[in-house]
Amino acid sequence: MDNNFLLETATAERLYHEHAAKMPIIDYHCHLNPEFIAKDRKFDNLGQIWLEGDHYKWRAMRTNGVDERFCTGKDTSDWEKFEKWAETVPYTMRNPLYQWTHLELKTAFGVEKILNPATAREIFDECTAKLRTPEYSARGLMKKFNVKVVCTTDDPVDSLEHHLALRSEGFEVQVLPTWRPDKVMAVEQPAAFRAYVEQLAQTSGVAIGRYADLLCALRKRHDFFAETGCKLSDHGIEEFYAADYTQSEVEAIFDKVYGGRELSAGEALKFKSAIMVELAVMDWEKGWVQQFHYGALRNNSSRLFNLLGPDTGFDSIGDFTVAKSMARFLNRLDSMNKLTKTILYNLNPRDNDLVATMTGNFQDGSVAGKMQFGSGWWFLDQKAGMEAQMTSLSLLGLLSRFVGMLTDSRSFLSYPRHEYFRRILCNLIGRDVEKGELPESELPFLAQMVENISYNNAKNYFGF
Repeated sequence: MDNNFLLETATAERLYHEHAAKMPIIDYHCHLNPEFIAKDRKFDNLGQIWLEGDHYKWRAMRTNGVDERFCTGKDTSDWEKFEKWAETVPYTMRNPLYQWTHLELKTAFGVEKILNPATAREIFDECTAKLRTPEYSARGLMKKFNVKVVCTTDDPVDSLEHHLALRSEGFEVQVLPTWRPDKVMAVEQPAAFRAYVEQLAQTSGVAIGRYADLLCALRKRHDFFAETGCKLSDHGIEEFYAADYTQSEVEAIFDKVYGGRELSAGEALKFKSAIMVELAVMDWEKGWVQQFHYGALRNNSSRLFNLLGPDTGFDSIGDFTVAKSMARFLNRLDSMNKLTKTILYNLNPRDNDLVATMTGNFQDGSVAGKMQFGSGWWFLDQKAGMEAQMTSLSLLGLLSRFVGMLTDSRSFLSYPRHEYFRRILCNLIGRDVEKGELPESELPFLAQMVENISYNNAKNYFGF
């Protein structure tokens, strides 16, 4: 993993080292805890910052035969968990975790040793010593990686107190909330839905007894998010909801589920379809960007979900049929002229060409790259997945207008994923130049294109 890691040609090296590498980072979608930033969390050791909440690593450790107590257990030390991770690392060869692990060690800590059981203690101690210095606090790491903007993921009922504190303090990195209203569409369990609506009522100050009240409360919170600097929404959905419905039907469905009765599949679909449109219109009114992460089949092991809860490593790629419903949803908004800037992220790679062509259906010339095919997400944010996504986008859209990479991470050590992405991007373009598929005479334009995809496109698209 030298300075030319992943760069196969001289042109790729030039594009990366002279152009991509110098660009700052906009991490417009992540799951960092804003409290950790506001309070500038100091991490006790490498095991804590690296393994806490990282279900990518947990999945690999379980697959390698590591007992759960070394993944999520409360009775094991950070060192014991790290030791089991170090034992697992050699077995992750050809998994992106192997390259990410060593890229993070090198980029964050200057450690160029291979992590394995023989080097584990030395690496743990060296990195832990650095983590105890101010440069390696939560904020220190953001500044170390030249991060300019971070957008966290926040529920409508969140107080956003930490975002407000950071803004009041004038922290040099913009830390902005992202509106993530998934729970307002989670109507499968009436009791949990009612509890959430009651929480929304308390937070918004709007008494909710009917569907119109629900929309009023959501709008009030949406306004509050905007006042706090929010510019994006995000939705984690299995598939797109685009059933036909009437206002009276949705009102009756709300009364039914809020009253504690279970909905039929058709009723749930109508309710979700209506809510998605209402939320999308709110985003359009404020000029926000709406994001849709679709296609995850979540919590597949009911036994382990009941034991450990969500987001612990038991999700997979789903095979939902989405083209017609996606098109109907987007067209419903477009026909009202209320389709805001939109990013679509698929989890199943079979949908790459589908999404790339779908975005082209709703480009209207009002904004360059208004409809975006989002970067390879979750199981696809690795070399093969990124190359496939960018190839589909290149062939069926405009790669030059792409808003680029994000971490989608809970870890302050994940910023090297931007470097990983930029190296892959430069290698794709450099390879085409050296093969004669792109003109060498246009290298100045290609260099600017690399800088734009790395940073400028996102800055202009989101209005940061």
